[in-house]
Amino acid sequence: MQSENLLTGILTLMVCVLALFGGACGAASWLEATSFVTGAACVWLTVKENVWNFPISLVNVTTFSVVFFQARLYADAGLQIVYFALGVAGWMMWLHGGANRSPLKVTRAPLVECVLSAVFVSLGTIALWSLLTNVGGSASFWDALTTSLSLASQWLLNRKRVESWLGWILVDVIYVPLYLCKELYLTALLYAVFLAMAVVGLKAWTNSWRLQVNAQEDSGAYQAILT
Repeated sequence: MQSENLLTGILTLMVCVLALFGGACGAASWLEATSFVTGAACVWLTVKENVWNFPISLVNVTTFSVVFFQARLYADAGLQIVYFALGVAGWMMWLHGGANRSPLKVTRAPLVECVLSAVFVSLGTIALWSLLTNVGGSASFWDALTTSLSLASQWLLNRKRVESWLGWILVDVIYVPLYLCKELYLTALLYAVFLAMAVVGLKAWTNSWRLQVNAQEDSGAYQAILT
């Protein structure tokens, strides 16, 4: 886990340096640079299973909503508003969503939850694609797909499911070329770093889940010996 924390810390520092450089040279607005830094901080804290990722995410989604609206990525702009509500809900769930209102622990999503998430992404993409096409949105299909995937991934993250990282990895793979096409070069670079951080997050949360399972098995074996 220490190696994952070190790697995500280095990647977060890279984003901060790039954001300052972009703001100073005019390649990005300071609002966009703020979005970069807070976004990287959120991912870093999430990898560490630190609940403070949520208050920082509320700042992040507020700034990004303006950036995306200016780029005519309307679904992404609207998504930030939904993220704000999900962030507040996730904050409470991480603190009190476990047994007897205890903090949540990392778990694997059951098959039913995975299927329901896939159905939501499929139906959400179709509905949003139609809506965005009618209002003249840019890159309507990809915008709709990433929006639906992001919502499903955020819900799984709120539930502290390992599978949430698989969703974020897929989202980031799509976002990088999308933002390059929109000439949001620093944003594309940010999401490339997010992609690397999501891979690290998947590994870290998988290890955390395995440690919990092993601890439960050891405890069960010990109790069996006592009885």
